[in-house]
Amino acid sequence: MISNLADVSSKAILGEGVIINSFSTIFEDVIIGARTRIHPNVTIYPGTRIGEDCEIFPGAVIGVIPQDLKFDGEYTTVEIGNNTKIRECVTIHRGTKDKLKTSIGDNCLLMTYVHVAHDCQIGNNVILASYVGLSGHVIIDDYAILEGKVAAQQFAHIGAHTFIGGASLVRKDIPPFIKAAREPLTYAGVNSVGLRRRGFSDENVREIEDLYRILYVQNNNISKGIEVIKETMADTPIRKLILGFIEGSDKGIIRGMI
Repeated sequence: MISNLADVSSKAILGEGVIINSFSTIFEDVIIGARTRIHPNVTIYPGTRIGEDCEIFPGAVIGVIPQDLKFDGEYTTVEIGNNTKIRECVTIHRGTKDKLKTSIGDNCLLMTYVHVAHDCQIGNNVILASYVGLSGHVIIDDYAILEGKVAAQQFAHIGAHTFIGGASLVRKDIPPFIKAAREPLTYAGVNSVGLRRRGFSDENVREIEDLYRILYVQNNNISKGIEVIKETMADTPIRKLILGFIEGSDKGIIRGMI
């Protein structure tokens, strides 16, 4: 259903059962998947790809060109997965020549006034609470939760299953499975409650806790902690994931408790 008061380009592609309410504007070169609902006063610019069963609330602006002075008009996109909810006044900008797209996965929730800048790559089942601001090129892995007013600097990498306390400034990378809080942002323990809710076994959670105890509690140097882990702990998939994240970090990871 398309309201007579909506402005929808004839060159937009709409799936079966799409609802577009009054005073929304859908430009050309937009694809919207089946059963997605667009509330009133939403603006969706060219190059936007939205999956099925999404819901976009009033005031959201998606696919506008990036606020990057290096942007030179190159063709880029915004790509949003299935069953994602975008609440009031969220802004999501297209990519630049770096990644050529800004992407948001399936089953995400972006609450009011969230800003997602160019070339951000957001995984599945991510929650960004109100007023979260992501600078360009930020990567957020699956199941991460950022509380309200978190701000992430350019090129930050936030690992899977992390939980970041409200009003935090993310200057360094945040390894998977942990909680982060305080100022400056520091390790605040393993996100054990969230992990168990998502089906991690007690054995898995204990392994993660042991790994981070060595990294952040028993050693005051991350490099030394990595050496101890390699010498004393089994080479499991969880160990590979955590050490691979840390060793692949360009910005360095957040510090332990001060």
